[in-house]
Amino acid sequence: MTPLPGLPTGATDPCVHCGFCLPTCASYRALGTEMDSPRGRIHALKAIEAGEQQLDAVTASHFDSCLGCFACVTACPSGVRYDALLEATRPKLNAPELRNPAQRAFRRLLFALLPYPQRLRTALAPLRGYAGGGLQQLARRSGLTGLLGPQLQALEQLLPPLSPEGFADRWPVVVPAVEPRRARVGLVLGCVQRVFDPGVNGAAVRVLTANGIEVVIPPQQGCCGAVTHHQGEEAQTQQLARDLINSFDAVVGPGKAAGPEPLDAVLVAASGCGHTLKGYGRILNSSAGEGFAAQVRDIHEFLADLGLSDDFQRQLQPLPHGDGTPANQNRPLRVAVHDACHMLHGQGIQAQPRQLLRQIPHLELREPLEAGVCCGSAGIYNLVQPQEAASLGRLKADDLAATQADCVASANIGCSLQIRRHLTEAQHPQTVAHPIELLDRSYSAGTQRR
Repeated sequence: MTPLPGLPTGATDPCVHCGFCLPTCASYRALGTEMDSPRGRIHALKAIEAGEQQLDAVTASHFDSCLGCFACVTACPSGVRYDALLEATRPKLNAPELRNPAQRAFRRLLFALLPYPQRLRTALAPLRGYAGGGLQQLARRSGLTGLLGPQLQALEQLLPPLSPEGFADRWPVVVPAVEPRRARVGLVLGCVQRVFDPGVNGAAVRVLTANGIEVVIPPQQGCCGAVTHHQGEEAQTQQLARDLINSFDAVVGPGKAAGPEPLDAVLVAASGCGHTLKGYGRILNSSAGEGFAAQVRDIHEFLADLGLSDDFQRQLQPLPHGDGTPANQNRPLRVAVHDACHMLHGQGIQAQPRQLLRQIPHLELREPLEAGVCCGSAGIYNLVQPQEAASLGRLKADDLAATQADCVASANIGCSLQIRRHLTEAQHPQTVAHPIELLDRSYSAGTQRR
């Protein structure tokens, strides 16, 4: 059994166990047990602080069931910072006696692959002909994927078609803006996103440059550390964070590839990454971390504040329906916005993606009933807790389908993969796209008409 030092002093005190967190808690929705709710976990932390309880494998399992979505932080009327409690607790959960050897081995595999794009590409290379093709469909229909075991099967079920663009970074260090230049930004490509959904970064670069924004892309950049940070792997997260900061320092400055001009911001198009990047000051406990974090903005946040250029707005055209017919006043394209947890609850960003999407002609936004409840992705949660994640994924897919939207807009790669999987399994017809991809498609349709 393991003691639990290092919690923020008095952090559990404000909790009055009112239960306002329960309806918003994804793990409580999935499991229905008090100890798998924020209130139950805080009760356990208080007992540990009082010396009445130890952190053993059973208690640790209730913390492992937490998705870290922070919906409870938004809902709490007493201002309990459950996010700070969880961040302090998660490193303690990695003690070897708290998980079995198979669990530890699977986590080591994920942390050795997911944060390293080149390793991930090497591992996925043999699957390029399988992913998204008839062989994958046959393997799933026949039940062969069930032989992999629940965790590897969950990994296979999330595997999307793998495009050639996902296997190489071909960006120049500087992508010039369409004149007149209005800003200069860096772009974090992400690790999983650049491999599994590289079209998002392509859309981001096109939308930014078309709006007069010069984009700097360090060629040696790796993972921001979000995958490991969400699981309390402190040393690996700190190393990844330092490496990312160094990759930007290596290209921006006097005599360097991107030139001496400073960046107006460092942008990210994946909300899980953005939440971690904005916490670099705390994660690294350094002035370098604080300085970098101060520059970080979500791409929607930055564009909404700067405003789309007049020329960009003039070019925006209605997007087509699934049958190829363009949206119009009588038949608008209906888009349901999925609020990723680390965007909504972690960063407080909700209005900006909607503000940008409303610029697209004949696009109608639809709001799901339970927008604040997690989809079950939560970093690696849908891989290490596949049953609970699948139940939440089905709930999210049904909620989005109930909007009768044509398309779902999701700004986080993990959420997009999770939602696509469960929409497909439930045979809901919605497609899933990043909001910036929709903006890019609308603008591209306008430029093609010139």
